[in-house]
Amino acid sequence: MTINLAMALVVAVLYSVGFYLLLQRSLMRVLIGVVVLGHGTNLLLQLVGGPPGRAPIVGEVPAGALVADPLPQALALTAVVITFALTTFLLALGYRSFVLVGHDEVQDDVEDRRIASQEVPAGGLDDPADDLAPTSEGSDK
Repeated sequence: MTINLAMALVVAVLYSVGFYLLLQRSLMRVLIGVVVLGHGTNLLLQLVGGPPGRAPIVGEVPAGALVADPLPQALALTAVVITFALTTFLLALGYRSFVLVGHDEVQDDVEDRRIASQEVPAGGLDDPADDLAPTSEGSDK
């Protein structure tokens, strides 16, 4: 079985663009990334299914009978349903964000900003084992 190089390249581009869009802060871009990944998955499943008309089971096939493998088609249908469900969820999430905040950008967490702004001591980070070690302060001798 040979794979069409152009189709493999299209699948790679669709996956690259989809993952790039998933890493954005705008929920609309995340939504478009999910849709592009869904299309890439459908194309990948059809690509690995092989050329149409080949028998799915190894064995004797009557002459002139065209038999197609139904598994890639079933998996593509499942991918379509999952993509549709994620799309509707992200549309609802983006709409809710736009109504409450006025935009669909995902903001940084306040606690994350506070931790990122703290300076690291000159000696580096403390060893957590040092906190557990007994100290000599307050010991009676």
